[in-house]
Amino acid sequence: MNKWRDRKARSVLGAVAMVNALGLALAGCGTGGESEDRPPSKGDSQGGSASEGAAPQPSAAEGEVLAQIKGGDVAVTVKSAIRDSGGFLTVSGDVQNIGSGIWLASDWQSDERELKKNGGSLAGATIVDTAAKKKYLVLRDTTGRCLCTKFEGGVDEGKTVDWYAQFPAPPQESEKVELQIGTMPPATIQISEG
Repeated sequence: MNKWRDRKARSVLGAVAMVNALGLALAGCGTGGESEDRPPSKGDSQGGSASEGAAPQPSAAEGEVLAQIKGGDVAVTVKSAIRDSGGFLTVSGDVQNIGSGIWLASDWQSDERELKKNGGSLAGATIVDTAAKKKYLVLRDTTGRCLCTKFEGGVDEGKTVDWYAQFPAPPQESEKVELQIGTMPPATIQISEG
């Protein structure tokens, strides 16, 4: 009887060890950086930069566009709007400088005191759920940095760089929202599930 108990105890301990090892292996799959939600930039060192990290998965088929917005010296393409199970909506795409000279994203900054230190970024972007009559601001971390692309050094003439901004996710029944970036006209975008 004792042999049976010892064997059973060893198999239970072995199963627990295997579950713990699996949990550690999965935990190690993250990016490990503090900016893991920030996709890399297409731009080179002169053409603006985005924070490092893993890019969100696109909500549309490769090459599909949810919206295009032109205003001033830039053309913005929205390629994805993904609602994840954690309660976030990540909107991403690219921006092209179609003007002459460096574009600094100065009119895209937030008016909020805490987000002003983000400089030329998408900190001032919002989404509006017109059905629920709610406006959502860009999320920020505990130090006041926006969970969005910062265009450090600006974007050179003719260059295209990737961007993203993360918001609280609207309710599941909200399938479309309006994206507002700076003084550009709003664009209606379709949300997909991540």
